[in-house]
Amino acid sequence: MSSETQASTPAPIPTQRRVADALDRLPVTRTHLRVVVAVGLGLFFDMYEVFLAGTIGTALKTEFGLGGTALSVMLGSAFLGMFVGAAFLARLADRIGRRRMFLLSLTWYSLWSLIGAFSPNAAVLVACRFLAGVGVGAEYPVSDSYLSDVLPARSRGRLAAWAYTCSYLAVPALGFLSLALTERTPWGFDGWRWLMALGAIGAVLVLVLRRGLPESPRWLEAMGRTREADEALAQFSTAPLLRRQPAEPVLHPAAQAAGTARGARPEQAPVSTLSISALRRTPYLGRLVMLGIFHLLQTFGYYGFGTLAVLVLAERGYTVQHSLLYTALSFLGYPIGSLLSIPLIARIERKYLVVGSVLTMAAVGLLFATAGAPALIVIAGLAFTAVSNVFSNSYHVYQAEIFPTELRASATGWTYSLSRLTTGLMPFLLLPLLHESGPGAVFTVVAVAMLVVAADVSLLGPKTSARSLEQINPR
Repeated sequence: MSSETQASTPAPIPTQRRVADALDRLPVTRTHLRVVVAVGLGLFFDMYEVFLAGTIGTALKTEFGLGGTALSVMLGSAFLGMFVGAAFLARLADRIGRRRMFLLSLTWYSLWSLIGAFSPNAAVLVACRFLAGVGVGAEYPVSDSYLSDVLPARSRGRLAAWAYTCSYLAVPALGFLSLALTERTPWGFDGWRWLMALGAIGAVLVLVLRRGLPESPRWLEAMGRTREADEALAQFSTAPLLRRQPAEPVLHPAAQAAGTARGARPEQAPVSTLSISALRRTPYLGRLVMLGIFHLLQTFGYYGFGTLAVLVLAERGYTVQHSLLYTALSFLGYPIGSLLSIPLIARIERKYLVVGSVLTMAAVGLLFATAGAPALIVIAGLAFTAVSNVFSNSYHVYQAEIFPTELRASATGWTYSLSRLTTGLMPFLLLPLLHESGPGAVFTVVAVAMLVVAADVSLLGPKTSARSLEQINPR
């Protein structure tokens, strides 16, 4: 075990990395809190969109007469859009900055989600959900990169887990909203349309909050924009502290430039920027392979449950209303598990926490598939969702730590996009298996995928807890 509060001996930091070093040494300030809240609320709508497909699936079977391949296309359309967004839009965060990409992705999502709420037919709905997914797809890679960039090394895991906890409130919120709106038409507007419109309106409110965030000082420094990096750093270093807390001494940004030539202007400091080709060499190529395998398979457990739980229970003979109720109760485990992850991420090496939680998901998922009594179904579902968010928070922090600043959003976006692709294809793989072989077969496939994920991270993943990003990522 390792602790983020333990002292570690930092490797020598080059002159052009003085801002990054200062960020790691800062105490937690109110600017850090603003970042955590704004990112968490933005990710709220990523989670909302991810779990919306399975929630409205049963309603759309009646509304548009969807079934078989058509239902699979509807369920998978948003995830295929997320694949495109994560693979291609996240790269822009390494080019134009984390803050601009935040605003662009949320604006795009809000627009198409609102249009989708007024869809006259299934074809328009599928197109709108695909396009909304493109905007949402960039959210997690950009958010992971931004949090990793700006949070102090000793508090990085704990504070990032708080942001993710904000986001997971979307899951039970969506569950109970669906329970309240299903089979109802407030003001003549179908319940599923309300669910899409509420997501779009809420995302607009988050846009207003995000406009005031500073750009990542670490990214600005990596791009050679040293003066802007100093100004952004000042927004963190001069903000009021959240509480009295120990901190390593931090020099004023101007004083930290002592390593540059006497009289040189800060923006003239030499910069060594990594090109994208750095991802083809050691150790980053091995990390890309590890995360690629990881994301191709982890979705079978995490998103497989969230998108198929209602359909699994309906397949077992429960009514739509009972299925939604059991699922909504199970979804309470998402914020509970996220809260539990906060002390765990701060105390346990993240690599080991990822492995341990994914193995537990495999075991509890099989219990959910075979449980007979309603109470046991809810308990197993609650346990699965709680453990899955310990897993999710751990790996989101972890994946952003193992790549250098200039390439962080690109690398996490490319690998994370594979999870969206797999999730988009999952209805075509798991729905036929569910109908032909039942829930037991579905969750057996899930368990096998989780075992491969555990072996992948155990063998290929580096350790990261309580280390600066510059130590983890040699240049």
